[in-house]
Amino acid sequence: MNEYSRMTPEIEHLTTICMEHGQIPPGLYDTYQVLRGLRDVNGKGVLAGLTDISTVTSSRIIDGKSVPCEGELRYRGYNIKDLVKGFTRENRFGYEETAYLLIFGRLPKQDELEAFQKLLGGYRTLPTNFVRDVIMKAPGSDMMNTLQRGVLTLYSYDDMADDIHIDNVLRQCLQLISTIPMLAVYGYQAYNHYIEGKSFYIHSPKEELSTAENILRMLRPDKQYTELEARILDIALVLHMDHGGGNNSTFTNHVVTSSGTDTYSAMAASLSSLKGPKHGGANLKVVHMFDEMKEEVKDWEDEDEITAYLLRLLNKEAFDHSGLIYGMGHAVYSISDPRAQIFKGYVEKLASAKGVSKEFEFYDRVERLATETIRKKRKIYKGVSANIDFYSGFMYRMLGLPDQLFTPMFATARIVGWSAHRLEELMNCDKIIRPAYQSIASEKSYVPMNQRELDA
Repeated sequence: MNEYSRMTPEIEHLTTICMEHGQIPPGLYDTYQVLRGLRDVNGKGVLAGLTDISTVTSSRIIDGKSVPCEGELRYRGYNIKDLVKGFTRENRFGYEETAYLLIFGRLPKQDELEAFQKLLGGYRTLPTNFVRDVIMKAPGSDMMNTLQRGVLTLYSYDDMADDIHIDNVLRQCLQLISTIPMLAVYGYQAYNHYIEGKSFYIHSPKEELSTAENILRMLRPDKQYTELEARILDIALVLHMDHGGGNNSTFTNHVVTSSGTDTYSAMAASLSSLKGPKHGGANLKVVHMFDEMKEEVKDWEDEDEITAYLLRLLNKEAFDHSGLIYGMGHAVYSISDPRAQIFKGYVEKLASAKGVSKEFEFYDRVERLATETIRKKRKIYKGVSANIDFYSGFMYRMLGLPDQLFTPMFATARIVGWSAHRLEELMNCDKIIRPAYQSIASEKSYVPMNQRELDA
């Protein structure tokens, strides 16, 4: 451990003091009726704003009562299942078309889509020497931190960085949507070379290719990919693009945007949120959990053996001892996550093409048994089902994406939603977001220095 990271006895002592005076008695949250995580006991979020961008539905009001229903996700009012079915049936990549919908509020016409694709393609470039001076000279081991640094550094290259008029923010958002994949992949290539000692190569994106195609092209040494691979990555990006205004990283964007700060700072804040394992890092937790499970469970078809391992997870006896089965359950959805339902079929196709159908069947079996095990083991206020993270990491592994790029792929998708929400916040809200916190501190009188030992 280097000197900067060294934990000293002084810090250990100060930590004890910090813990002693920093913890709030849990019962006070009930006393003051404070909703922890801004969610009530039924999982319903506190209403904090209005949005026209996307809608997440997990229940319906029937005879005056809230009844759980199949999960539904809509972008600008369109059911995500219909959107995916529409562009795949017409043999189009969906990322750019869906980005247009989320940002501009309606589906593009053919000429509008072509013009938008051309605009994004033209923006797929970084400032002169940026790769050499920023990415290559300061490689990092965490790609989300690398993304944040890259985004914040781009601020210095923008002569209108602090201008928050809508036209300028729109320009900045579209540029970041186009360059985030480059920052992520190039950052990984620098890490892979300078830290891991592997070969180093930089492939320039092509203007005429889709975002998904360019990611695979830039990542792979031979720049080759199959049509199926690009299509499935494209669908994954569309499904991750937005999820209502209340998810942590999007709410972060609203909060930071409301202060009047610049676009680069707002996006870096959202990236900070997305990095967390409770948010964008969840798919990485799933694949690492499965890495252990595939070692521990000797017979992938033995349901009793699988169930026994799942019980060990719930009892905090396996993997990271958190008591969680990662990829199962969601803060909003109960009966089903529509994104997982859509995605699962495409993951099965890719698994078949890659010759790993047995592994897909293992995932499918674990999904079913995990649902049953959680229901039997724990009393929960709503249903539990697989969320999209359950399968997305498996898909990334099949595509050959390194683990370090799992969350940056989420960011590549979600930056579209962040952009739409930032624009919406700027156009509709004129107050800084400042929620209330109830103080529980008692009033104290100042104690002179020479009396503090006695007081303590």
